[in-house]
Amino acid sequence: MKPLLIAITLLAAPVAGADVPAKYEHAGSIEIAEVVSDFRVGFSLLTTRSHQYAAYYDAERRMTVSARERDTRDWIHQPLPSEVGWNSHNSVTMVVDADGHLHVSGNMHADPLVYFRTETPGDITTLRPATMTGELENRVTYPRFFEDQDGRLVFSYRHGGSGDGINIYNRYDPATRTWSRLLDEPLFDGEGLRNAYPRGPVRGPDGMFHVHWVWRHTPCCATNHHLSYARSPDLVHWESAFGERVELPIRFDHRELVVDAAPSGGGLINGGHRLLFDSENRPQIAYHRADGDGIMQIHVARAGTDGWDHRVLTDWRMPVHFSGRGSMPFIGIAIRDFRKVAPGVLGISYRHKHYGRGMIQIDASSLKPVEDEVVVTPTMPRELSRVDSDFPGIGIRRAHDLGDPGEEDARYILQWESLGPNQDQARPQPHPEPSMLRVHRLERRADHPRS
Repeated sequence: MKPLLIAITLLAAPVAGADVPAKYEHAGSIEIAEVVSDFRVGFSLLTTRSHQYAAYYDAERRMTVSARERDTRDWIHQPLPSEVGWNSHNSVTMVVDADGHLHVSGNMHADPLVYFRTETPGDITTLRPATMTGELENRVTYPRFFEDQDGRLVFSYRHGGSGDGINIYNRYDPATRTWSRLLDEPLFDGEGLRNAYPRGPVRGPDGMFHVHWVWRHTPCCATNHHLSYARSPDLVHWESAFGERVELPIRFDHRELVVDAAPSGGGLINGGHRLLFDSENRPQIAYHRADGDGIMQIHVARAGTDGWDHRVLTDWRMPVHFSGRGSMPFIGIAIRDFRKVAPGVLGISYRHKHYGRGMIQIDASSLKPVEDEVVVTPTMPRELSRVDSDFPGIGIRRAHDLGDPGEEDARYILQWESLGPNQDQARPQPHPEPSMLRVHRLERRADHPRS
């Protein structure tokens, strides 16, 4: 029974010490506008050396971009001709290209492409509807902008639906202001039978791009299966964690990419897996899945010499069952974070319907739970965790900065309050009042130098 006792001790431990000062202190905030609060949907913040941009849905549910010069507190607001309904998939995102033009996309769940671009660099009043390639753009979800290894702008999205989709990558040419396909084939192809739910690609400390995903058979979230992983030096040529070349598109039969062959109904959830690199730049993934008795447990897998090394970190006895379609509320278990919390110690933060919130701390070398608890320094100042609204069920939402403010010891976050997702369905009245969207500046404390 000792493993169970260790697990219970870890579950009882707080995520961060109540009296430990946060790594960052609050250094001021600026109000932007009132925003929709009756369901959760993603907003975005982007800071450059000269400007700051926020993209969101205002109190009238209009997609809106606001901008300010960094040396002022005054925002310019630009509503766009796109209104959100109740779909929590319909996040809005943006990027600034090398010439200073702002690109904005969002408000899509298997819908035609919604994309705007400025005609004058830095001037959001010149945001206009724009086109990309014009092909396979009628059922778009999950828009994402990022840069390739040479700093060129890339746009990725899913075409199709849950259980039947492909993932497409475009590349932008600033000289001609046009988009073209980065890949001749989709990166992921569900072959009409499934779709991939990727996290990433993200560029790791080794300079490679890393992506991890689950497959799903149907719109029901219980049908996620087969946690998988791949990497690439250039987003074009892909391989397994062990250097085996992979021909595109990536399909389900690429078994060399499987991290954990959990079956449909086996407890995997899209978005419920977290990637972290060890001191040797090896990928390691934290996730949850059901054990042989159908009880959900937290696992960690790391790319080893001959394959993926797996370790089960919990010995929970209370089951969690979930199913449903659309943007799900809390399903009963969630892995919220996976990060280094102290030299040689990793922390996996979780929430569980029976065991509450906590952090499992593991040895970075062995991946075994540590018996001596490490007090974790909180990142966010405590005052940013206070909820202003007293409406039942409302909570804090945040968006971290997509840009580069050019300040080593400062960062910005976007914060507002809303209810959670409701499987993309309208909520009955009453609804909460719109909440205030604010950008907060955080400054690193002098007693928490950069590591």
